[in-house]
Amino acid sequence: MTQSAENRLDGPLVKLIVVMALASVTATLNATIVGVGLSPLADTFDTTLTTAEWVITGYLLAVAATIPVTGWAVDHFGGKKVWIFGLVLYTLTAVASALSWNIASLVTFRILQGVAAGIIEPVMMTLTARAAGPARLGRVMGLLALPMTLGPVIGPILGGVIADNLHWSWLFLVNVPIVLAALVFSFKVVPADVPAEGERATFDVLGTVLLSPGFAVLVYGLSQTAHEGFGSTTVVVSLLVGAALVAGFVVHALTTRRTPLIDVRLLANKGFTAAVVAMALTGAAVFSLYVLLPLYQQQVHGQSLMASGLLLAPFGVGTFLGMPLAGRLSDRLGANLLVPVGATLVVLGTLGNALSSASTGQLVLGLYALVSGLGLGCVGAPTLASLYRTVPLEKTSGATSTMLSLNQVGGSFGVALVALLVQRGVAHGDSVRDAFSTTFWWELAMTAAIVVVGLLLPGRPKAFEAGPVVEEVTGEPVTS
Repeated sequence: MTQSAENRLDGPLVKLIVVMALASVTATLNATIVGVGLSPLADTFDTTLTTAEWVITGYLLAVAATIPVTGWAVDHFGGKKVWIFGLVLYTLTAVASALSWNIASLVTFRILQGVAAGIIEPVMMTLTARAAGPARLGRVMGLLALPMTLGPVIGPILGGVIADNLHWSWLFLVNVPIVLAALVFSFKVVPADVPAEGERATFDVLGTVLLSPGFAVLVYGLSQTAHEGFGSTTVVVSLLVGAALVAGFVVHALTTRRTPLIDVRLLANKGFTAAVVAMALTGAAVFSLYVLLPLYQQQVHGQSLMASGLLLAPFGVGTFLGMPLAGRLSDRLGANLLVPVGATLVVLGTLGNALSSASTGQLVLGLYALVSGLGLGCVGAPTLASLYRTVPLEKTSGATSTMLSLNQVGGSFGVALVALLVQRGVAHGDSVRDAFSTTFWWELAMTAAIVVVGLLLPGRPKAFEAGPVVEEVTGEPVTS
């Protein structure tokens, strides 16, 4: 049975996915490559490791602060213009980072690069979702997410090679050719979508003042827990201030007569809320496993930094295989079936790690990582597809900003939680192995929550097989 024209992944869409994927892989590579090179950077600029960590922290805070504003920028200036601007800024700041003369200049350029990254990912998701249309969302999201799975696997290995053999500047320059390629092809491949003068979104000044710093402060507070714990004054104050700012934005968004930065009324839709929560939990699970599995290999099994990065490969391979498969199936079966099944696989893989010991062979540990990665691959694409199917086409930019912001906070929370649990376990007299075992059990509980939330996601998208798409929020047909 042949696919209809509107269901087929045609040439223009495939080219768009490739261009978007090129830029996407640089963002994920960048976040992990630099982490490996922190010690050489601290030595080069004669500073402490704590100060050097702001090369990563500043970047992440800028990403968190920029994502909420990007949705408005797309609706006001047009996605293609914002996309091109993001790529140009990313390239310039990468080169500037490589030319830094002290740690202060490097942190400054990295913050600006975080702004660029906070532009690139939301625009990528928004433009691709709009171009795909409802009938192809699952497959497209599965393909688009593939490069995101490669960065955390390849990044530590590539970062280790650069740190050991090349000048530190290559930690930032290595991505420049890829971004330049994406930039060149974007002029021809990315469709122009300049909004008409009367359709341009107005800028929500108060919403921006509340929401962007709110998410940034939340991410900062969570990032400090690894050093200070959840009970420290810095962390508590940061989390309270961040939560208060976000709560203030919610009140503002519900009461303002103007268009808010993000339409929180979308959360009244059960399917959208379930998708957003599932993506936040998935962010927590993915980022925490990318930290936990290499640490486990290093501290329990005595592996080197390079070897632990290589041994993370089965996790990435599993995700790489699961993403396109689940994306294709979600267009037929629905997210409420695939996501619980995928999350259950992650639970099983995590259970294997929780019950393993220092004598467990690498083949068995690799199998656990493969199962976990395959499961997460089956969660991500269907959840993203279901999220975009629950909002009107004109709301995709705001929906993307909401999802990515919460995914960022979820990822920061997951990393903070596992780092704190391992440290606390060792500090309280547990063996290193027992500390990791306890942490894996918490990881399992976090993943099990995805199983429950996944059951609330939209089911089989029958409406996308024939006829117009009935929008769950407005009740009106959605065109693409």
